[in-house]
Amino acid sequence: MVEKEIKEKKEDVEKKVEEVKETVAEKKEAIEETAVEKQEDAQEVTSSGRSQAEKVLNDIFNSFKSTQEDVSKAISDYTMSMEKPLADVIETDDEIIVKIDLPGVKKEDVDVRLTEDSVEIIAAFEEEYDEEDVNYIRRERNYGESQRFIQLPAKVKVKDAVAKFEDSVLTINLPKLEGEKFKVSIK
Repeated sequence: MVEKEIKEKKEDVEKKVEEVKETVAEKKEAIEETAVEKQEDAQEVTSSGRSQAEKVLNDIFNSFKSTQEDVSKAISDYTMSMEKPLADVIETDDEIIVKIDLPGVKKEDVDVRLTEDSVEIIAAFEEEYDEEDVNYIRRERNYGESQRFIQLPAKVKVKDAVAKFEDSVLTINLPKLEGEKFKVSIK
């Protein structure tokens, strides 16, 4: 009988060991599933946090880029408008026309120099008053010599250029230099 009791106890112990193993396996599986879920949640949070941070940084970068373009344009507009004397360059099919405002300048105080791709205008603005006689409150008009260099959009015939000075506006008509045209046969 003792042997029978020992055998039964051994079977009970083995049964309990199996139950414990199954419980441990189930709990291990549950813990692993929970860990995987937590890890996926953490990756999702990290991923969404990263994408939100990237979106914010991209928005900031785009804002800076837009602002930089606006500032560059404003600076360019400001510096271009400060170039004196003021000029317009007009291109037609046959010629380039340069018009320059030269208020207060006499025709004989204007010097125009041409190359086939540029125009340089030098104008002398005379003082109306002696410095000693006048106390300027504001002084914005040009005095002395003013020079303007303009790069032309096409080559011109320098010898055929015509300039006229009328109502303080210098107008220079520059006929375009026509390049030779060749007919190309298509095969």
